[in-house]
Amino acid sequence: MDTMAMFPLGSVLFPYTPLALRVFEPRYLTMIGRLLDVTDPEFGVVLIERGLEAGGGDQRASVGTRARILQIEAGAEDLYVVAVGGERLSVHEWREDDPYPIAHVSTMPPLTWDDALEPLRREAERVVRRVGSLASALGESRWDPETPLSDDPLESSWQLAAITPLGEYDRFRLLNSTTLGGLLRAVIDLSLDEETVLIARIADARDQNEDDL
Repeated sequence: MDTMAMFPLGSVLFPYTPLALRVFEPRYLTMIGRLLDVTDPEFGVVLIERGLEAGGGDQRASVGTRARILQIEAGAEDLYVVAVGGERLSVHEWREDDPYPIAHVSTMPPLTWDDALEPLRREAERVVRRVGSLASALGESRWDPETPLSDDPLESSWQLAAITPLGEYDRFRLLNSTTLGGLLRAVIDLSLDEETVLIARIADARDQNEDDL
């Protein structure tokens, strides 16, 4: 097991996906400052299941993602950090936050690609981009539905999970996938469920606008 600095967040970080953070809490400024002394600085990201990002006292998920720091820019009282998701992590034990969260973690087995999955991956991309366009029409998409993906099929599969317009609970389910085929199938199924909801909401909004005329 490794001992790793951790950054609990209100959102899931997926492998091969960028992460942009504005760091302003003193404890995390200290954490980033110490990581700058390391050759390849990285920290773990886990989802906050209950509680808030700021202030501590949160309840944290036991599965997360390694984040490798790519860039840091200093502001007047904060830092802007750009990182990218790496391997998934299993959290075995949390140490006392002194001054920032630290945990004993191990690396989870990576998912493996099989060329037989390519038709499923292409279907997942079609569905995700279609549903992402609906979410974008409602102003609720965190990613541009036309976001380019990696040419590597394994990396793009995780990136599809990241850009799927889902709530954090469903995104956390995707992060816990045990096979790449299972990940892609879940991406499709959850996206189709969300599509039904989004279509109904768009129709309701259209009817409301017509009533207001």
